Amino acid sequence: MTVPQFTKHYATPERAAGAVRHYRWINEHAKPLRQPALYAIGPDSLTFERIEGHSVRPEDLPRMAELLGHAHGAAWASDLQSASLGSPHRFQDGTTFDDYLGPRQIALRRRHEQGYLPSKVALYAMLGLLEETAQGPFAFYKDSNPRNFIITSTGDIVTVDTDDLSLAPMGYDLAKLIATLHLTYGPLKAQAVNAALLAYNAAAGSYGARLGATDRERLDDFLALHAVLTAPYIGRNGYRYSWPLRSHLRGT
Repeated sequence: MTVPQFTKHYATPERAAGAVRHYRWINEHAKPLRQPALYAIGPDSLTFERIEGHSVRPEDLPRMAELLGHAHGAAWASDLQSASLGSPHRFQDGTTFDDYLGPRQIALRRRHEQGYLPSKVALYAMLGLLEETAQGPFAFYKDSNPRNFIITSTGDIVTVDTDDLSLAPMGYDLAKLIATLHLTYGPLKAQAVNAALLAYNAAAGSYGARLGATDRERLDDFLALHAVLTAPYIGRNGYRYSWPLRSHLRGT
């Protein structure tokens, strides 16, 4: 029987090689995340097992929060205890994936240039919030939007599109999932968000007491950052609902 496959093409061989490194890193250090089998590596393409199913929906949030908690806790226990949010993370072969602060500082300045942050005061408020959230313990960020997970007909959750990884504080990638579920399906109830945070903390905390300490205030800080960072994508990629930026701009 022929196994269904999917070939993904990359702009450069370097991008393809980086995607392979990140795929292998997830398999080694974040074992709770199941990824499609990688069948072939070309100069600028990768061929994966094709996974059939649906993307994450609001009702899947509790399971997803628990999965992310286990993945982040496992990665911290395996490889990230000595990481620094201000420095790229180094692989054993000497290559790296991005740090938390640098790329997001650049992105926030770009949002100001694009008009999503209305003033320099607003920009500096968000840069300050970013600095404030740069605290350990450390996890990784893989852009946990609903389309980057597939739930199969048997209920398995498969993680796709791990091409780009960066360091991030615990809870930051959970906030990305919550934010993008809001953008895709509309506002989530506070009870659902709080339950997801509890599930995430319980799962992460099983790998170390410090890992289960993300509180709602810190989650809201991450949501404020994601509101600005995702602003250009409203109306694209299935993001039909806006997020009120002004409520998140402290000091403006």
